[in-house]
Amino acid sequence: MAFCMHLHAYPATTLPHTSNTSLLFLFSHKPSKFLSFSSTQHNGQVPVSFSFEPCSLPSASLSTTSASHELPPNFTPKQLLDALRRENDAEMALWVYDWASKQPNFKPILPIYEELLRKLGIEGSFDSMKRVLEEMKGVNCEINESIFLIFVESYAGFGLYDEVVGVIDMMEKEFGLDCGTYAYNFLLNVLVDGNRLKLVETVHSTMFSKGVRPDVSTFNILIKALCKAHQIRPALLMMEEMGSYGLSPDEKTYTTIMQGYIEEGNLDGALRVREQMVEAGCMPTNVTVNVLVHGFCKEERIEEALNFVQEMCAQGFCPDQFTFNTLVGGLCRTGHVKHALEILDVMLQEGFDPDIFTYNSLISGLCKMGNFEEAMEILEQMVSRDCAPNTVTYNTLISTMCKENQVEQATEYLRALVNKGFLPDACTFNSLIQGLCMSKNDKTVMELFKEMKHKGCHPDEFTYNMLIDSLCSRRRMDEALNLLKEMELSGCARNVVTYNTLIDGFCKNKRIEEAEEIFDQMELQGVSRNAVTYNSLIDGLCKSNRVEEAAELMDQMIMEGLKPDKFTYNSLLSHFCRAGDIKKAADVVQTMASNGCEPDIVTYGTLIGGLCRAGRIEVANRLIRSIQMKGIVLTPQAYNPIIQALFKRKRSKEAMRLFREMMEKADPPDAISYKIVFRGLCSSGGPIGEAVDFLVEMLEKGFLPEFSTFLMLADGLCALSMEETLSKLVDMIMKEAKFSESDISMIKGFLKIRKFQDAMANLGRILNSLRSNRGY
Repeated sequence: MAFCMHLHAYPATTLPHTSNTSLLFLFSHKPSKFLSFSSTQHNGQVPVSFSFEPCSLPSASLSTTSASHELPPNFTPKQLLDALRRENDAEMALWVYDWASKQPNFKPILPIYEELLRKLGIEGSFDSMKRVLEEMKGVNCEINESIFLIFVESYAGFGLYDEVVGVIDMMEKEFGLDCGTYAYNFLLNVLVDGNRLKLVETVHSTMFSKGVRPDVSTFNILIKALCKAHQIRPALLMMEEMGSYGLSPDEKTYTTIMQGYIEEGNLDGALRVREQMVEAGCMPTNVTVNVLVHGFCKEERIEEALNFVQEMCAQGFCPDQFTFNTLVGGLCRTGHVKHALEILDVMLQEGFDPDIFTYNSLISGLCKMGNFEEAMEILEQMVSRDCAPNTVTYNTLISTMCKENQVEQATEYLRALVNKGFLPDACTFNSLIQGLCMSKNDKTVMELFKEMKHKGCHPDEFTYNMLIDSLCSRRRMDEALNLLKEMELSGCARNVVTYNTLIDGFCKNKRIEEAEEIFDQMELQGVSRNAVTYNSLIDGLCKSNRVEEAAELMDQMIMEGLKPDKFTYNSLLSHFCRAGDIKKAADVVQTMASNGCEPDIVTYGTLIGGLCRAGRIEVANRLIRSIQMKGIVLTPQAYNPIIQALFKRKRSKEAMRLFREMMEKADPPDAISYKIVFRGLCSSGGPIGEAVDFLVEMLEKGFLPEFSTFLMLADGLCALSMEETLSKLVDMIMKEAKFSESDISMIKGFLKIRKFQDAMANLGRILNSLRSNRGY
């Protein structure tokens, strides 16, 4: 059978761009077994010849030279509807409709228009949709609410929410249709899902003013809107209002409010609503139970979650995929991976196949616990069960390798994945960049950054922030500034972290003017400054002795609604203490306390240091006593300045008494504490035995002496003919510092032949080479 026709496109005279194959089956219910297709273009028209063997269409024979071709008399609208449904291209569907609508036997029916409008709506062809709507009006086709709801859904799909609301006016004013409860509910729900809560209020007011009676669905949608806006109390009041309309809350009403409470982090509130639901005789659904299970897991109340599931199972609840996944996810997040694997076994026994969420939760949990090998085993199990790993899966594994300082292995693993077709995203590159930044591999990290851009993967703010931070920490400020400019050119959002990192970097590099320029840029770029922004610049100004400007900046900070914190005050305090202005330093502490910012141990330590430098040791001592009375545990930073000041004034016994007090009542002494005491004992002219005993104690605690101080002790021991004691101390130092066998033999050799100068010179050289790795 042959079916030949001229097809004319609307509005152009040429065929819309589409595959030829889509035309072959346009009016066929079933695919043809044999077909031939030929087309030639002539005078802007496209004569197309179809030949089907067999064909499901009614028999027709039309000449290819005919000026006009018609649908066969027995052609049904259902055939056209089926053809439209099979056509994925909206432009082509419109073209077919236009051709069919011009035929004498065309019969317009509502489903044809609904199908066509949906296809056009998906592609955002709103002008074409309006034109089709006008044609419906022209052919007197029935137009009802469903047509306009397609417009609502289509506009919402492209974020055109003002147009969504305008659909009501179009219905009522242009087509004379009254918008009923169902239509209003549909419209309200679309606006709530789009988070357009102001428009929800407007539409609800219109609904109320027009006397459209709400139903349970209306209330449920409005309650969902209030919960989204974190207005749980008004949501509860709205539920109570349902009774005045003769309506009762259903399981969706209660569940929505429970979800709202859980999103606010108030599971107990959700459980109270559940009790209310039970008292009202409203049976919970699987959704209700799953929402509460999620709530328990979100608040890490895993044991209660498991008990709750058991309780609900006893009442007829059957756990589903979501239930199992939620429990697995909750157990993995709280470090109970072993129990999560047991849940996985139960899941399999119940006939549920683990999905991507299940496996990703397990892999993430195992990686966090440091069980990387087991995570790889889960990956193998995942693949064997035909569950394809996704970007999240691989990114978790790559991130774990990078955090464990296995960046090279992570890079090799990524290369292998790319060879298998895996496309790395920004998160993948960010993990590698973070690992390289942590390992201070500057050259490789910038090469990777270039490769990331070369592969078409756009760096995000996290990428740039990590690189800027890395460059700032290495004093490469100009390169960091160039990255900020690159962010601007590429359209990447610069956030407060970006600017704070640069301001802090410039301040630490004593480039305050440039830090101030970045500070001013933030306002121009519309980026809100936070406390960290101000604190970084205030600290920089204080260290540059521009304290008056720092104080003015603190006033500006307060005017912008930000409260100065301990970091703000401590910067000012440090400046005044360094300058020896104890009165102003004390004023800062007093202002700090009166503004509700409790001084911390850093504050007190800074003030004590300032008092000691000013020679006011007794005041510093009294301050320590008052701090102890407040129950604050002191740190070495508070004791060290007083101990040092006492040694300088040859008050060694008081200094040692304070050191022993620190050991008993405060945090353990640090390397600085031991350095101060050892130096004090060696230079105070006291008994040499006390210095020797303290050095032994110091070494037993794992602290190495400063070589210049030890040399003083060594000279004293040699002067007193205590070479044997010196040799023993040198042995202890070499053992603690983990000298090589050759170095130990060499130094011992010098000591044996009494070449003490050579022994000390080599000891000092090796100790100084280790100094960078064994901070004091």
